[in-house]
Amino acid sequence: MTKTPVILKDFAKGLWQENPVFRLLIGMCPTLAVTSQAQNGLAMGLATSFTLIASSTIVSIFRKLIPKEVRIPSYILIIATFVTIVSLYLQAKFPDISKDLGPYIPLIIVNCLILGRQEVFASKNPTHRAAADALGMGLGFTISLVALGMVRELLGSGTIFSFKVLGDGFRPWIIMLTPPGAFLSLGLMLGMINIIDRLLKGKS
Repeated sequence: MTKTPVILKDFAKGLWQENPVFRLLIGMCPTLAVTSQAQNGLAMGLATSFTLIASSTIVSIFRKLIPKEVRIPSYILIIATFVTIVSLYLQAKFPDISKDLGPYIPLIIVNCLILGRQEVFASKNPTHRAAADALGMGLGFTISLVALGMVRELLGSGTIFSFKVLGDGFRPWIIMLTPPGAFLSLGLMLGMINIIDRLLKGKS
């Protein structure tokens, strides 16, 4: 049997096995706060992914030059640089989305997903593996936010990506656009993920 390349494993684990939201339950603050609309979830996911991929690549390149005593402040400085780029880009090109996301873009700096990947993976592995890991984790995070945003927006507004899906007879579940609705939606999706995981394990 042909072995799966290591770099493919690094990428794939973030999609399911170690999905940041549905498996590791990290980065919950933006996950619950910005997913009342699918487009906001997509924007936050892409912003986080860009920051994660760029910072992981830089940390991996310079991992042998960063003293252990100042590694965390160094990681934060690198992450903050890319977050600033993302923030300025959104303000210039997508001001409405930037306004909707509010303080959660700057808070990417302290997102435990990004800082954790620098400490656990990027600082200990070559650049190609660090980039693959970051890409997989970022994509998994983005998919999770979009999925949660689609569910909340559909039930809360009857739309998906602002396109009307449910007819005029549908009465929006306003609770789905509130913090309790975010917890409820996430809990139901986690339950579905666990059921799917058990079914997959039963077939293997």
